[in-house]
Amino acid sequence: MSLASEAEAVEQAYAEWQRSVAGVLAKSRRVDAAELGPEPQKLLETVTYDGVTVAPLYSPRDERPEQTLPGSFPYVRGVDAHRDVNAGWLVSAQFGTTSAADTNRTILDSLENGVSALWLKAGVDGVPVADLAAALDGVLLDLAPLTLDAGAEASAAARAVLALLDARAEAGDGVSERTSIRVHLGAAPLTSSFSGAADVDLAEAVELAALAAARTETVHAITVDGTAFHNAGAGDAEELGAAIAAGLEYLRALTAENGLTIGAALQQLAFRYSATDDQFQTIAKFRAARLVWARIAQVCGASDFGGAPQHAVTSAAMMAQRDPWVNMLRTTLAAFGAGVGGADAVTVLPFDVALADGTLGVTKSFSARIARNTQLLLLEESHLGRVLDPSAGSWYVEDLTQQIAATAWEFFQEIEAAGGYLAALEAGIVSDRIAATKAKRDSDIAHRKTPVTGVNEFPNLGEDPLSAAAVEPGQVVARYAAAFEALRDRSDAFLSAGGARPTVLLAPLGSVAEHNVRTTFASNLLASGGIDAVNPGQLEVGADAISTAVKASGATVAVLCGTDKRYGENAAAAVAELRAAGITKVLLAGPEKAVADATGENRPDGFLTARIDAVSALTELLDFIETGSSK
Repeated sequence: MSLASEAEAVEQAYAEWQRSVAGVLAKSRRVDAAELGPEPQKLLETVTYDGVTVAPLYSPRDERPEQTLPGSFPYVRGVDAHRDVNAGWLVSAQFGTTSAADTNRTILDSLENGVSALWLKAGVDGVPVADLAAALDGVLLDLAPLTLDAGAEASAAARAVLALLDARAEAGDGVSERTSIRVHLGAAPLTSSFSGAADVDLAEAVELAALAAARTETVHAITVDGTAFHNAGAGDAEELGAAIAAGLEYLRALTAENGLTIGAALQQLAFRYSATDDQFQTIAKFRAARLVWARIAQVCGASDFGGAPQHAVTSAAMMAQRDPWVNMLRTTLAAFGAGVGGADAVTVLPFDVALADGTLGVTKSFSARIARNTQLLLLEESHLGRVLDPSAGSWYVEDLTQQIAATAWEFFQEIEAAGGYLAALEAGIVSDRIAATKAKRDSDIAHRKTPVTGVNEFPNLGEDPLSAAAVEPGQVVARYAAAFEALRDRSDAFLSAGGARPTVLLAPLGSVAEHNVRTTFASNLLASGGIDAVNPGQLEVGADAISTAVKASGATVAVLCGTDKRYGENAAAAVAELRAAGITKVLLAGPEKAVADATGENRPDGFLTARIDAVSALTELLDFIETGSSK
């Protein structure tokens, strides 16, 4: 088949698919197919929080030029062309929240059980700087790269580690071993200035970079921490755009008068990004991140130095306190996306990271082991590391990569137009943009357009209540589940005070086939706010069934559940009977138009539909129940 005839066949097949789409949509919308226009498939498109459009189908029509091989500019397919495919990415884990001796034992045990990179917390909230040598005793840093996280003590911690490397060299380590040592000193003043985290100032970071550049080992002084933006609510492209703007600000400082060369300055930067359970977004995000940073290096005249290391951390924002075991699945998807997307090192956060230690009755070592084994399963059993950039050539992933990169670059240009990263930060441009995205996401979650499994969808109301002490202190992460979890906290407090959760009576009308869809919907919705739904089964209007059910439940709120047709026949009478039996608030699961003729006392007080702001509605309902119980 010739190229021309092949292209023609592709277009014919696509046109046939369009006609099929039009037929299905016309039937579901009860309109004529011609009314849907020449591109009916656009009705099936989705738009991300960054404004990136995702099509319902990708085909050869969406094919893009092939990217260069891994290790070549613009590094979309990976920085290292010679990465060991038998090892894959580095399995990184966090350490340092215990004493130096305990930290050392945990590190050595973890290295024996699959960890291949260390992320060590030091200083005020970690291992004391003076004890870093003890914490790293027996750790071969040429085999396990080290990343420091010392906040305001980053300079002191960095100098302590560099002194340790010198001491080991004097004790007999050869030059060849020293060249294979990789250390990230972790200074992050610019991104910390956004998040409010304690850190060294920019001048200290520049000084550390000068020290690091002179080392025999591979030392990166500065971490451009994109998770600071993600944790505040940023979209993927916003995280990348703000991060590369911060990276460029570092380059300017590092190459100022009598500073480093542009190549040496680029080698002092490493990037950290969040990975979420949206696996395709994550894959494309890490590929796009390399593309946009390579463009920065190219513009600076140093394309060969544009392949900065990437450290992926599973999103703290996506982690839920309720039904937290589901977090294991979220982090698995996130680690998959980051690994396939080409991250050099991946850290999986423990599934109970949003809760205080011991809340779930499991040890920290258990949580850490599950986090570690999540990656090991992907690497050792699923063999994801065996191929470099396995998603390359996917029409969807390649298109998504380019769109995210383009959108990130637009945000970067907006920041630059404001005078650069620091000026944009001071003007509120970065925070305002991220706040707008957060508000949109919060609204989608509140309206249950965006599901959070176990929280606003399929909640487990029977799980153990959480005490106030269960919440991890000091969290500054805009977690997706927070609004619904606040409702669940109120439910727990109600349970603790009165021995039962807030309760609502379901009033099913008609047969099970008639009411099942809406009783299921109402139960799920109410449970997401911590409200227990009592379902007595079908209630006949005009008998004693409704009165008996109300007395048995003890509820003051009821929700009618049935079909629109059944509502037209029985809703008014059912509302009257519920009120007569002592129900003070009657809601209807369905649209208001279903009882358009109902008036006065026979009209429901509110309506529960899939389009409501569930957080607002459930808050109002809890207020009503709590007020009634206190009388």
